[in-house]
Amino acid sequence: MAGKSVLIAGATGYLGQHLIREAKRQGYRVRALARNSDKLAHLDKFIDDLFVGEVTNPYSLNGICDKIDYVISALGITRQKDGFTYMDVDYQGNKNLLHYALSAGVSRFEYVSVYNAHLMSKLKIIEAKEKFVRELIASGLDYIIVRPTGFFSDMLEFLRMANKGTVYLFGDGRFGINPIHGQDLAERCVAALGGTEQEILVGGPKTFTHNQIAELAFETLNRKPKISYIPLWLVRAYLPVMRLFTSVKTYGPIEFMMTALSMDGVAPPYGKEKLKVFFEDNALASDSRQ
Repeated sequence: MAGKSVLIAGATGYLGQHLIREAKRQGYRVRALARNSDKLAHLDKFIDDLFVGEVTNPYSLNGICDKIDYVISALGITRQKDGFTYMDVDYQGNKNLLHYALSAGVSRFEYVSVYNAHLMSKLKIIEAKEKFVRELIASGLDYIIVRPTGFFSDMLEFLRMANKGTVYLFGDGRFGINPIHGQDLAERCVAALGGTEQEILVGGPKTFTHNQIAELAFETLNRKPKISYIPLWLVRAYLPVMRLFTSVKTYGPIEFMMTALSMDGVAPPYGKEKLKVFFEDNALASDSRQ
């Protein structure tokens, strides 16, 4: 949108990098937030203004939203590291950003959360994300909550397991999901800035069962499928035990993955990118590194 500016938070992540390219493609002036400017050097031509700051240090964000019309935050951590927790980043970091957005008179704040969050509210990562969602809604600022089913990049775990010889699935493998490519999701997110939606449930163009994704992974690697099934009762019994005997840094991402893949995750379809092509590209990239 000519003349309008957007701040991308979480800019160095998988989705964030797609958001930078797509916002520029759709005509926005792009400001990107990063802790380390070197991590965005390859995107220089798409970024008009690089802001170096740390979301867990609100003082480093002074001026972050000045002359900004919209904020898109894909800010969050998958694995707890550097001593930060989900509450430190997914909640408080976004809250710090919201404070500056309100002070600067930003028109709209878009936040990328998770699909099926209401079914996973006891997980630490979801607890932090949804606490910020409530904060954003209560702020009075015009908002959009985006809830994607899962990224193509998340599906690479199927490819990694297939490469090791066996894919492990929960239940009977018949849970469905329509994962979405980062480019398609970025397109949906940026296009929504000029609309009136307040919540967007979104997945990719094609729905697969977990069995089908596993088979596609083996097909990509030209290997005979070998799939092992883990009973759901065992998953549900294991998670509380894992919490007791595993560090939060370790169990956080594991419990999210195990819980998310123990249910259907199918949202309204969007986009055109194909998981088969994504798998083929990443299998080729892996081969070239060996």
